[in-house]
This record gives sequence, C-alpha cells and structure tokens, in this order.
Amino acid sequence: MQQGKNLDLLLKDLNPSASDCSFVFCTVPGMPEGSELAALDPWAVIKEAEGITLILEKERADAFGLTYESIFGRITLQVYSSLDAVGLSAAVATTLANAGISANIVAAYHHDHLFVLKTHIETALNALRGIQCS
Repeated sequence: MQQGKNLDLLLKDLNPSASDCSFVFCTVPGMPEGSELAALDPWAVIKEAEGITLILEKERADAFGLTYESIFGRITLQVYSSLDAVGLSAAVATTLANAGISANIVAAYHHDHLFVLKTHIETALNALRGIQCS
C-alpha cells in the first residue's frame, strides 16, 4: 500500500497547520461573473442545486456585503493523502468530534483542509497533533 493510502502512516505524518486568515461560507443564487468572481477570490466554489457556496476570506465577504453565519479557521493537513485513501477523513472527524469540535472537511488534490470555528483552532490543532503521536 502506498504511503498516500496507508492510514497509519497518514495519521503519523498528519502535520496540521493553521492559516492566519478567517474564512466564511456564503451562498449566492448563481455563479458570479468572471470579474466579480476574480474580485471575490474565493478559496473554493461549490455548486449545489440550491445555489453556489463560496468559501472565502471574511474580509472579502465583508467588502462585498455577503452574509454568513460563522467565522472559521482553516487547518491544512500537510501530509499527502491520495484521494482514494480510506479512513483519513473519518479518523480526523472522529478525533475532532470527541473534542466537541465540528469540522467541515474539503479534500483537494494534494491535501485535506478542515474548517473549524475560529475560536476552536488551537484545541483542534492539539487534538490532531495528539493522533499523530498515538
């Protein structure tokens, strides 16, 4: 099994790091035009039947008058994990749930990214570092 798929190795090499930025989740009814989308500079764009979800820095959402419910910090798992690795998201989500922390997980090509309430960033990092050592 490749390192990018071996759960024990993935957890050992998790290496979580937090961004200094604050992020928010906003929804808009349709895809913003090219120049508006470029100005918003979203971290992620997710199409759903009900509308478009944008994950973007709080300051950009505020500048454009977009509404949001909560403010999140982003933790990036620096370990390379294959998109078809089994169990990493479950192990991370379970660890954070056991610490009373909700997580929104976004898997990208190179890394997994966790959005947790900004006020819980340090607790989340400590919990994730704990599974690295076990």
